[in-house]
Parts: sequence; structure tokens; C-alpha cells
Amino acid sequence: MAKAVDKRIGEILLEQGLINPHQLEEALQEQKTTGEKLGEVLTRKGWLAVEELNRSLALQMGVSTFDLANYIISPEVVKLIPQDTAIKYKLMPVFKVGNVLSVAMLNPGNVFIIDELQRITGCRIEAVLADEIPIRKAQDQYYGGAGTIQEIVSTIDRSKLKDAEKLGEEAPIVKLVNLLIVEAVQSGASDIHIEPEEKFVNVRYRIDGILHKHMILPKDLQPAIISRFKIMSWMDIAEKRIPQDGRILKKIGNKDIDFRVSTCPTIHGENLVLRILDKGNMLAGLESLGFPERELKLLQKLIVKPYGILLVTGPTGSGKTTTLYSILQKINKEDINIMTVEDPVEYQFPQIRQVLVNQKAGLTFAAALRSFLRQDPNVIMVGEIRDLETAEIAVQAALTGHLVLSTLHTNDSPTAFTRLVEMGIEPFLVSSSLLGVLAQRLVRKVCSKCKEEYVPAPKLLQTLGLGENFDPNQKFARGKGCSLCSKSGYKGRIGIYELLKASAPIQELVLNRASADDIREMACKQGMRTLRETAIEKLLTGETTAEEVMRVTLGGG
Repeated sequence: MAKAVDKRIGEILLEQGLINPHQLEEALQEQKTTGEKLGEVLTRKGWLAVEELNRSLALQMGVSTFDLANYIISPEVVKLIPQDTAIKYKLMPVFKVGNVLSVAMLNPGNVFIIDELQRITGCRIEAVLADEIPIRKAQDQYYGGAGTIQEIVSTIDRSKLKDAEKLGEEAPIVKLVNLLIVEAVQSGASDIHIEPEEKFVNVRYRIDGILHKHMILPKDLQPAIISRFKIMSWMDIAEKRIPQDGRILKKIGNKDIDFRVSTCPTIHGENLVLRILDKGNMLAGLESLGFPERELKLLQKLIVKPYGILLVTGPTGSGKTTTLYSILQKINKEDINIMTVEDPVEYQFPQIRQVLVNQKAGLTFAAALRSFLRQDPNVIMVGEIRDLETAEIAVQAALTGHLVLSTLHTNDSPTAFTRLVEMGIEPFLVSSSLLGVLAQRLVRKVCSKCKEEYVPAPKLLQTLGLGENFDPNQKFARGKGCSLCSKSGYKGRIGIYELLKASAPIQELVLNRASADDIREMACKQGMRTLRETAIEKLLTGETTAEEVMRVTLGGG
């Protein structure tokens, strides 16, 4: 079979059912007289839409097609091609990876345009096809005053601010919101907070678990900014009295980013928070999550058990979902059936049946779990055990030959055993079903660019248990603060872990309704290392600071 690139455009149009043989024959005859291109004849006669022709030409040339509406473009990328060049040739730069610049073009087969773009930008050009209307819309949104947020704010027509809904669709507000999102993603933020105060709007980014003030925006822009976010996340713009939830799916650079948007009415207007889910970060792989060798080997043994429950515990934002997804990635093979029930589904896996909780329709964690038991699974992942019903079915699944992975909100691993008993699960069921519990936190890593040696305060070292018998020659590291880490001294995060295996003595304690303290004492006797101890290991290798260990493990033993 001939490749599309070897075929004439007429053949491709016929194969796609866009024209019939009679129309092709008539157009070919007319082409001989007028000297036009075949596509020009077909579109002039109204037999073919321009967009359909462009897609067929892209297929013939072997280039991909772009939907520009799915992209948020970085200002740095926009600046690579001057506005007059973009308008003249009907194109839009989209993203840059290394020295390759992807450009959405009306005519991606024009080698003269591509040569000129390569000369202007100094980049290798990857031309992709886009329709003319989206290209023009993107040019309106991104060119003209493209620069800092302050420069964009100065171009906004304040006379239109009364009509927030209308202004939410206009170029300056679109540009402003896009830039807020791009800057958040580029800085590695996990959340964007748009916070209304009495006389201004506060914008904060959560970076490496800590909220940082990013900027202050004028109060009169608040309704338009909130409306823009609502438009993007398919919320009701008119409804301002009750909380709403929405979702935005966009590409930034070559990354697929999922934004979960939440609004909440306050006395100064609607507060808005975006959770940023970079799907590329979801699949880091178990080996790159920061597990010490001993804990990693034990975890790898637990996740290949044929049945039982493995729980991951920790507060919101401690990386539990990433750990569970990394485990699923590790055990996902053709010979086992994996089913998950999640709220929300943050990453989609091939070969895994994933179910999204739908409370309104009655599809709860418990209802999905009950259904799973009739679907012949080997492994079941439950996003969270929130109630007795879910816990009971999870235990039932584990005792009937299934490996169950889930999360629980407890501060450490020993407490997970007692929490299940407090929920109402009989101790003998907890004892016989639970394989182990992994408690985790995330500590900030010392910035590699501005790393320097330092000596922590002696009192702090004493509090961490590194007092009198400690090696005085031990080196410690901290970040001095630089442009890479925004003067914080930290860049990125790494996990610290406490892995408790349900050994026979631990099971005996659970059967006798022992306290979490008693379970912890026994686990430590058997070699379990606490969150504080694995965090101190990161401190001694220079990966984090004593202050960070203290902050994250305060009261965490």
C-alpha cells in the first residue's frame, strides 16, 4: 500500500471521502485551463472546505496537525518570531524543546518560509499544520504588548471592566491569565492561589510545598480574571454564591498539564485555587522517588505478594498518589488484571481499568470496589479508604486473594493499624489482611546551583538526636539562594519514608488491640526506621537541611 506522502492530493481526498470521482475529474480539467492548484479549484467551487484541504495536504506532506486551542504558549517562545513575520506568513510559534521550535502554519510545506524562520530564530523548525482562524486568534492573544504581567495590565481598557464575562474573552485578560499559568508551571508550582483582599488581589504559588507571594493585581481586575478561569474550566460564570469545581486540560511546551480548579465565595469575592498536575511527573518510577535501599527492597517484595493490603499514609500533598502510580507502573504486566477507583483519575495507564468516582450517580469507592470483585482482578487500587464500608470491602478483597493498594490519612505507619480498628474493622481482620504500611513526607532538596557548607545550630542538632556523640567533622549543606531557586535555597523535593511490615509480633499486637505506640516500639525493635531517621539520612548526605528535617518531621519521631 502506498504511503500518504507518495500519493497525489486527489487520491487522498478521494480516499477520505471528501470529494467524489466526478468532482475530481471536473476539477482536473478546469485546472489545465486556469493553471490553479487542484485544491484551489475544489475550494473555489465549494466542494471542499479550506480546513479539509489543509489536513489532507498535511497528510500528503507527512506533517502533524495542531489544535492551537489546547496550547498555552510561553512569552519567551512568542518572542522568537516577530509579529509582522507571523502575520505575513500566517503562523504561530508554539513550543521549543532544545533547539527545535514547533511552529503552527497554514502552509507547513513551504520550504522558503521554513528557511526564513530558521534564519530568524537560529532554531531547527518543525512545521505543523493549523487552521487560519485559530492562528489569527492566537496571534491576537499573544502578540501586542507581550511581556510582563504589569505591561499587560497597563493595556487593559478599564471602561469595560463592568462586563466581566465579556472581558474574560478579550485578549489582554486571556494573555494575563495565560501568563500566570505559564509562570506557575515554569517555576514548578503545584498550586496557584488567586486570593481576593479588600483592596487588591493576591497571587501566590505553592512551590516545593511552601506558599510564595508571586504578585499583587488591581482589585478592579478581579471579576474578569475569575471569569476567565471559569470560562476555561467550564464553570457557571454567573454563579458566585456557592463553591464550584472545574478542570482545564492544556499543553504547555510539550507537556500535558491537567489543572483542577476550585472556587469558594469569601467576603471579598471568589477565592480561586488551581491544582497543577503535570502528568509527566506522575510516572517517576519507584527507584527515583528517594527510597533508601533497605526500604526499596522491602517495598518491592510487598508489591509482588498475591494478596493482602498495602497502605500509603501521609497528609495531603505528601506524594501518596505518585507513589501508588509508580507501584502500578512497576507491576503492570500483561498477565495480571489491575483495576483502580480514583477521585480524580490523575494519570491514565494502558491495560489498567480505571474508574472515576461519581458521588451524584452513586458510584462511590465502596460501590466500585464491590463491582470489582466480580471483574476477576488480581490487583485493586482504591484512591482512599475514607469510611467503614470501603475499608470492609478492601479487607474482604484482600482475604479473597487480591492485592489491594490504597491510601489512609494518618501521621505515621503504626497508627494505620489502630485507625482501621477505630473505623470498626475487627482486629483479627486487620491483623490477617494488612501486609504493611508506608508513611511518607516530602522534604525540600538543597538547590544544586547555590549549595554551600554550613553548621546548623547546636540546639537544632540536639533536638534531632545528633547531640554529644556526633561526629564533629560531619559536613552539612544548604542553599545560599540564587535565581534558579528564587532565593529560597531549595529546588525540588524528595521523599522520606517509614515502611512497617506486618510481621507476626506486629499481628499479635494488633489482635490484642495494642496502642500505636506499642506497635511502633515493636516495629523499631525489628528494624523499622522512622520518618525522622530516614530524613536525617538525607540530611547527612547533604540532600536537605536540618531546618527542613525539623519542619517536616516535627512530632514525627
